[in-house]
Amino acid sequence: MFARDIGIDLGTANVLIHVKGKGIVLNEPSVVAIDKNTNRVLAVGEEARRMVGRTPGNIVAIRPLKDGVIADFDITEAMLKYFINKLDVKGFLSKPRILICCPTNITSIEQKAIKEAAEKSGGKKVFLEEEPKVAAIGAGMDIFQPSGNMVVDIGGGTTDIAVLSMGDIVTSSSIKMAGDKFDNEILHFIKRKYKLLIGERTAENIKIQVATVFRDSRHETIEIRGRDMVTGLPRTITVSSEEVEEALRESVSIIVQAAKSVLERTPPELSADIIDRGVILTGGGALLHGMDMLLAEELKVPVLVAEEPMDCVAIGTGIMLDNMDKISSRRFG
Repeated sequence: MFARDIGIDLGTANVLIHVKGKGIVLNEPSVVAIDKNTNRVLAVGEEARRMVGRTPGNIVAIRPLKDGVIADFDITEAMLKYFINKLDVKGFLSKPRILICCPTNITSIEQKAIKEAAEKSGGKKVFLEEEPKVAAIGAGMDIFQPSGNMVVDIGGGTTDIAVLSMGDIVTSSSIKMAGDKFDNEILHFIKRKYKLLIGERTAENIKIQVATVFRDSRHETIEIRGRDMVTGLPRTITVSSEEVEEALRESVSIIVQAAKSVLERTPPELSADIIDRGVILTGGGALLHGMDMLLAEELKVPVLVAEEPMDCVAIGTGIMLDNMDKISSRRFG
């Protein structure tokens, strides 16, 4: 039996793995729980995420990726090893080829770190590809034609914006403003306004259930519990969509500005194509209510949310794996 090629979307929030011939076989949070006293890995993925904010002092839940790059090398390696072993994709005598996605503007040292982590976790040959390109392919765009395609990939740690043509990136920008920062903004807003401390998971729940970034487009409320900063006791409050829009306004405007600057640097012929084809939104942030409406209003071009925005990068790795032989002769070989 030969090893199967695998594609990895190594995200700040989630790791998705695509196995050639099988599709997406793994989608778990990028979290590792570790016993501080012994440095032993106790849990990885979903199991570790459930421990976030709920563990005794000696157990820490770590997210080894920050802003789309590796913050803790050893733990990233342990996490990848765990996921790859779980899949059982190694052959009897062979190791799988791995295609990993990374943000557009990471340094060569950061690229090397990602490559090394994958090699140590059991990859025979490791290829790196830029995330927005893979996301665009996964969203069904034909980026190999001589026409302009624009993709905005809002992940957990970074937002990657790129205009693609002829199978490559023409102009791009990668900013450290994405899902995690949104959660943080909500958390701080509640702390400032209500003097209430809430955890990351509660903030994420608010974002998913009631948040919007387009004014007056959603009117919902959610009850949340947290710790009162004055009395130190648990307290329940109600938060509305309008408040969350206010909390996220500044962060989202940074993404809008980045998208504008990418468009401003795009050759006019390609800009004309984008007016026809629109902009595709991918990544978990694409699911944030009102994001498409806000970008459409600000950029003055149609904005569409990809069909499975969370899976686009992983699906894209699958398509690229099928064409691996064409790719491997290029610069990532």
